[in-house]
Amino acid sequence: MKAISYKTIAANEKIVKKEWFVIDAENEVVGRLSTVVARLLRGKHKPYYTPHFDCGDNVIIINAEKARFTGKKLDQKQYVRHTGYPSGQRFATPREWLNKKPIAILEHAIKGMLPKNKLGAEMYRNLYVYEGPNHPHDGQKPKSININEIK
Repeated sequence: MKAISYKTIAANEKIVKKEWFVIDAENEVVGRLSTVVARLLRGKHKPYYTPHFDCGDNVIIINAEKARFTGKKLDQKQYVRHTGYPSGQRFATPREWLNKKPIAILEHAIKGMLPKNKLGAEMYRNLYVYEGPNHPHDGQKPKSININEIK
């Protein structure tokens, strides 16, 4: 009987090579941008993807305040939070968040697409979101990518 000619490779620190990517969020739909970024943070685009190991890349998002919603979501969608006190449920629309904290819209959407455990928290630390076109990560030499070219 012949042995199997291949072996399954599990990712570890020796194999994983983390890259840096810059994504411009100007005129990009929030949900579609978030799915691509979550996929990059998890490392699902790599051939050695392993679900229980952080093999994703570092992602920098610029112009976060210029991301857009489709349809009537800007006024009809609601973000719900609770203060912890009785009758403490609070609601906000994306339009309100854009005025107060535009970065939080993308952070909230992307964090919701990552695993809800320690590994997800570790992946979330590889995300950097900025208002405007400037970011302080030029030393890492990030590659600029267009999310419409990624499948």
